[in-house]
Amino acid sequence: MARDVQITFDCADPAALAAFWAEALGYRLQDPPGGFASWDEALDAMGVPPENRNDASAVIDPDGAGPRLFFQRVPEGKQVKNRVHLDVRAAPGLEGDERMAALEAEADRLIAHGAARLERHEPAPPLGAGHIIMADPEGNEFCLD
Repeated sequence: MARDVQITFDCADPAALAAFWAEALGYRLQDPPGGFASWDEALDAMGVPPENRNDASAVIDPDGAGPRLFFQRVPEGKQVKNRVHLDVRAAPGLEGDERMAALEAEADRLIAHGAARLERHEPAPPLGAGHIIMADPEGNEFCLD
């Protein structure tokens, strides 16, 4: 039996990182619980003090197809390279120069939202289609694929 998955990011600023990944993936912030018009209203009702309101955030695929991304504040910073990372499929069906141009355009768009470009890997047929390694605003590596 298949299971749903959630991808969790440990981070320093859950709201900012959630906003970045919502932009990167075309996701949206998760709505507050039913019966509440806003997260502030829900958190007030739950008794969450203002200083803890950025302890967590989540984004969801508006079409319901992709996994929920959950962002939780942790005290320590990122230490080493990710052992698991996301591949953002920014050029599906494209090959060669057309593919790399689409990846470059997406890299530029995400850099404007706080990402950093780390490395470009050229196409190496028959198996290597080419990709760009990026880092999100907190240094988590991901690939534009």
